[in-house]
Amino acid sequence: MNKILVIHGPNLDLLGQREPAVYGRVTLKEINDELGKIAKKNKVSLKIVQSNHEGEIVDLIGKSKKKFNGLLINPAAYTHTSVAIRDAISASGLLTVEVHLSNIYSREDFRQKSLISGVVKGTVLGFGLKSYILGLRALIDLI
Repeated sequence: MNKILVIHGPNLDLLGQREPAVYGRVTLKEINDELGKIAKKNKVSLKIVQSNHEGEIVDLIGKSKKKFNGLLINPAAYTHTSVAIRDAISASGLLTVEVHLSNIYSREDFRQKSLISGVVKGTVLGFGLKSYILGLRALIDLI
């Protein structure tokens, strides 16, 4: 059975409460439940983690190569700041899809640069919950 690591970055545990005009009303639990349904239907195993800590995310990615076939990641605010997460993804060699609930290119200037996009297979953004669904389906197809 193929295994996919799903990483939700900082503040995504606040979904449904935090800036609903930007991120919508969907909660992290609802996202995880939808991903679980897709995984089950496609006979894929998911390990889902949310972390507000850059080092923890780097460690998870670093230890994932021999355990997982792919990585679905929403680096959240670390998208724009973390060379460490970028380097961990690159070093892991894992097939990776980056997702974002909002369209980062239509937001504040500092959010319009992704340090992560250059080391992933693809990025899905701007579709809310559907970004995750599309990203997971693409990752499953690619695996």
